[in-house]
Order: sequence, then structure tokens, then C-alpha cells
Amino acid sequence: MGRRFFVGGNWKMNGNKKSIDEIIAFLTEGPLDPEVEVVVGCPSVYLDYVHSKLSLKNVEIGAQNCYKEAKGAFTGEISPAMIKDVGGTWVILGHSERRHKFGENDQLIAEKIKHALDEGLKVIACIGETLEEREAGKTTDVVFTQMKAIANTVKDWDKVVIAYEPVWAIGTGKTATPEQAQEVHEQLRKWLVDNVSKAVSEGTRILYGGSVTGSNCKDLAAKQDVDGFLVGGASLKREFVDIVNAKQ
Repeated sequence: MGRRFFVGGNWKMNGNKKSIDEIIAFLTEGPLDPEVEVVVGCPSVYLDYVHSKLSLKNVEIGAQNCYKEAKGAFTGEISPAMIKDVGGTWVILGHSERRHKFGENDQLIAEKIKHALDEGLKVIACIGETLEEREAGKTTDVVFTQMKAIANTVKDWDKVVIAYEPVWAIGTGKTATPEQAQEVHEQLRKWLVDNVSKAVSEGTRILYGGSVTGSNCKDLAAKQDVDGFLVGGASLKREFVDIVNAKQ
């Protein structure tokens, strides 16, 4: 049985109730490929609102971040338990914006992933290199180091998808070519064979993220080791439906 195609939308720090209603309307109108697993990553303050409004069988709700502790004196943070309490089932962790704008390192991200999984959330775990790292030929060094930190914490890989997001392609309008994406995804899959297991490598979905649009999604989706997308800006627009349907 093949890996189920997966499309996540990361709304980032965007939206209000009016624009969320519009997103829910075009998702509901669709039609969305029923074979695709879809997750919308909402700002935390709107998780409960989206849960109350969205009732599509193959669309789940995720948060964009959470902390590594269940509760306590961590001003401004949210816990996996809170996410679950308002209807969330997924969380995005390790996104490049968290790494590069907020200083999160591999160890903290690994601790967050472990706690989220222990608390029953599913995780979209993000990895990716900067432009300087790619130009220096360090892409695999960087993503393998990030993968090792993640793999050290994961016991149940059925609850994890990996999102390869080259930092130089996020929000820039630049997209890795389908061949560039496939090359890194194939290397990641081999890394999983060598460092976790063949079964985990064959079963784990590896998403591509980085300026995915309705116009480039089909070419990317055609690649053997691209199992879906983590979509930023386009997830706020109707073209997100086209991206969900990229395999059709």
C-alpha cells in the first residue's frame, strides 16, 4: 500500500475570523481529493474557532507550535494538551522561521516533538538548509543533523511526517525544481533506511515546502519521493484546493 498523499497549510501569523470563514468556504466547496490527508495549521488563538466551523472528513486542524512541557510558568506558550482540548490533532514543529527568527535549536525542537508525541498529537517535523548552506554543498550535512535530532525522540513514526523546506525557498517565490526536491527527498529516505529502518523509510511521508503554488504543484507531486506539501502563503488562497488535488 502506497504512502497517502498529505497536504498541510501553514497559515503563519495571518488571518481573522472573516478571512478564516473565506478559507473554510473554499475548502468546503472544493472539491478536495478524498484520498488526500489535509491539515490546516492555524494561529493558536483561532484553533477553537476553526474547530467549531470546519467539518470536513479529510481535513484536520493543527497548531503552528507548542512547548515541551505540559503546563507551568511559560508565559506566551501553549501545550499539546491545550491544542487537543480545542480540537487540534497536529502540530508543526521545527519550522525554519522558528529556527532562524526565534533561535530554536535542534535539541529544543527534539524535546518539543517528543512531548507532543507523548501527549498524543501528530507532528509535522520541519527540516531544511539555508541558501548559504546549499551553495557551500552542505545540504545533506544540515538536514541529516536535523533528522538525527528528530529521530532520537520518535518511537512511533506513524504519527510523524517530515517536511523538507529549503529555507531559501520559503516566502521568496523561489522553488526547488522537482529534480532538486526529489534528490533531497531520496537522500532523506536513504538516511531513514540507514539510521532507523527500511520499514520506517518506506512508510514515512516526506513533504516538500517552499513556495508551492497551484502552478508548480503537479510537477513536484509527480516525483516518487515527494509525498505531499507543506504550503505557506498559497494555503490562504483558493489555489490551495488545486494543490490538494495535485495528484489527480
